Amino acid sequence: MSIDLFAAPSPVAPLAEQLRPTTLDEVVGQSHLLAANKPLRLAFQSGKLPSMILWGPPGVGKTTLARLIANTADADFIPISAVLSGIKDIREAVERAEHTLQQSGRKTILFVDEVHRFNKGQQDAFLPYVESGLITFIGATTENPSFEVNSALLSRSQVFVLNALSDEELGILLDRAQALVAAKVDVSADAREQIISYADGDARRLLNFLEGLFNAADSAGITAIDLAFLQTTMASKMRRFDKGGEAFYDQISALHKSVRGSNPDAALYWFLRMLDGGADPLYLGRRIMRMAIEDIGLADPRAQSMCLEACQIFERLGTPEGELALANAVIYLAVAPKSNAAYQAYNQAKAFVANGDSSPVPLHLRNAPTKLMKDLDYGKAYRYAHNEPEAYAAGVDYFPDGLTPPPFYIPTPRGLEGKITEKLAHLRDLDKKAKK
Repeated sequence: MSIDLFAAPSPVAPLAEQLRPTTLDEVVGQSHLLAANKPLRLAFQSGKLPSMILWGPPGVGKTTLARLIANTADADFIPISAVLSGIKDIREAVERAEHTLQQSGRKTILFVDEVHRFNKGQQDAFLPYVESGLITFIGATTENPSFEVNSALLSRSQVFVLNALSDEELGILLDRAQALVAAKVDVSADAREQIISYADGDARRLLNFLEGLFNAADSAGITAIDLAFLQTTMASKMRRFDKGGEAFYDQISALHKSVRGSNPDAALYWFLRMLDGGADPLYLGRRIMRMAIEDIGLADPRAQSMCLEACQIFERLGTPEGELALANAVIYLAVAPKSNAAYQAYNQAKAFVANGDSSPVPLHLRNAPTKLMKDLDYGKAYRYAHNEPEAYAAGVDYFPDGLTPPPFYIPTPRGLEGKITEKLAHLRDLDKKAKK
């Protein structure tokens, strides 16, 4: 037998790919959709697949299900990523679908991963072809499609909600992986529990971790993996925490309090601890935004804009540039002047309104678009502030008649609020003079 010395070696597929199910019965998890007489199973069996959106956290089988759907339907499968693709890619997919239909009569399934990353124009680009039946659309998203997918596209798609895998389901995958690539390796119960906890319902994370772990055991000649080997060998990854666990919220608390305490080094430390631990950067972005609103407020309104822009930069650029933008925001918040005056004002006003009456709007504040309303003196005594000295109608009461609530907003002397304090004091003085 001759050997081709120049034949290209076949790459070894990653463990996650080796274990990717080829039939519905091999799928682990999502029994609420795939068990007998459940909606997605019935759609498979009917052969009449609707356009659909698969909504669920990472690593729960969205891409796998899309591929199985394509194989079952005997359709051309075109996968595109909304992160990397644009209008040009959508047009090419449509042209390919038209060609496939003309040449073989086969339909085309267009699978759009991370569909929430497409803007309205991009989603609209393939909507007509979904409506005409040329394309069966399958979108995968980790975000709520009610907010992230165009209503027109959403109305033409069935939404299937996929759940994170349970510990038992992750255990099944662990057993399969071990049988495939590490049959002679024993994994202790403690180590097994730690691995499953680390995976946090994410099958892809589990299998990628196991691949590294089993490779490390093989390199070290280890046939028994215990907790000690797990901690020493995979220390950097085992720092990751359960997103719903105590450590996660403790670290969020530490980050928030470091920002509030104006310590940029500590704030940056906890921010990077959480990133290293596997926290979603955009989740951290939302928490950072809250810090800007709650703890900086009107002392430096630029803080809110900077946080929002940092989140947008991350959505546009990803890692590492996006993470650096978020880090810039964290440092800025930590060194910014602090004020929770607006936050306190909001809470106090909200409580006051909730417990208050339903007093009518005073006549001088009412709108008068009709003659009858004018005859009833709607808006008659209203003083247009721009026509007054300093553009301020001194002495005017803007609350309902007879209602005198306590002051809600009491600005601090810090940052911009120092100027606000001075202005409000001046306006109150004008009110006093007008009422003499």
